[in-house]
Amino acid sequence: MEYEFDAELWQWQARTSSWTFVSVPQDMADDILDLAGPVARGFGSLRVEVSIGASTWRTSVFPDSGRGTYVLPVKRAVRTAEGLAVGSSASVHLRLLDV
Repeated sequence: MEYEFDAELWQWQARTSSWTFVSVPQDMADDILDLAGPVARGFGSLRVEVSIGASTWRTSVFPDSGRGTYVLPVKRAVRTAEGLAVGSSASVHLRLLDV
């Protein structure tokens, strides 16, 4: 299953020096939970392949009860390559790997 969305990058307040995320839109997160709930891994994570601009990598999305959605970490190498910073909007292509 594949999804495309635009989302703003934000930093996790507990570790602002190292963790930057985007939040999956709620309607897509609900769909992902319905499809992939039975195959979720530790902490409810799901393996995904992600593309932002010319950068593609594999990671996991994680449920965030505070935000009520899944969150996607965006690693520093991708942010640098794509010229993104906290507060920037990114066009995300996300593909679930285990569904």
